[in-house]
Parts: sequence; C-alpha cells; structure tokens
Amino acid sequence: MAKVPVQFTLNGSEKAEFVESGTTLLHALRDKIGDTSPKGGCHQGTCGACSVVIDGELRLSCLTLAETCNGADIKTTAGLAEGGVLHPLQRAFLDAFATQCGFCTPGMIMAAKVLLDRTPNPSREDVVEALSGNICRCTGYEPIIQAVLTAARANSQNAA
Repeated sequence: MAKVPVQFTLNGSEKAEFVESGTTLLHALRDKIGDTSPKGGCHQGTCGACSVVIDGELRLSCLTLAETCNGADIKTTAGLAEGGVLHPLQRAFLDAFATQCGFCTPGMIMAAKVLLDRTPNPSREDVVEALSGNICRCTGYEPIIQAVLTAARANSQNAA
C-alpha cells in the first residue's frame, strides 16, 4: 500500500506521519503517534469509545481516515489536563465515580466536552442526548450524567 503524508495538530502539538492509505485516525493516533487515550471498542462506529474532537466537531476516529485529517486540529482526552491539573470533566468523572472499567470514559469525556463548549449550562436531557452515541456497559449512565452536570456547574461558577 502507498504511504500518505499526514500533518495535523494533536492536543496543541504539530504531528507529521506517513500512514498507509486507508489507515483510520484511531490506528494512526494509537500505533504511530502513541496517543492511546482513544479506545478501539467496536471498530464500527457504534460504541463511541474512540471519539475525538476534530476542528471542534465530535468524530469517531475508528471511522475517520487519517489522510482526511491533514491540517486539522485534533483533541483527545490525553490533551485535556493542563500542567498536571485534570480538566474539570476529568475531575468530575473521578469524583462522581463515573468510571468503572474506564474503557468508555475517553469517548464520554470528549462528547461531554463538545457539549459544554457549545452549551455551558446543559439540561439533563442535553447531556443524555450528547452522550447517546456512547455505550457504557458498567456504570448504568447515571454517574456519568451527574459528572457532566457537575462539571457544567463548576465551569459556570468559575466563569462568574
């Protein structure tokens, strides 16, 4: 297979790699770049564990070809913490015990981040809708929903 050059910004750092044509962004991130925060769950676009933010949009990295990300700004959960301090969503997930096995957590957090970036004070229904593309087999979703709502309240208090 032909190798394709791909350049993008990942969590604020410029990245350049050669990938085989047809390589998914999930495999490029994990196998070529070493960002293992997106998880390969179903590899069919149905579980959400591989969710990343590309140019402000939530995307499934298992369905996104790496070569289509040339010049893109990509964010993963690995880039959310700053200076060793967890992002408010990460902190809320820990505090609310919203992770059990943790496999779905990166996708849930990225979906929640996109929601909070667009809707700083979401309703419970907004949160449920935003997370609807993510499957969790452990928590029963309630701790996850509460974590997102807690992070939203913390963000609005910090903004005041």
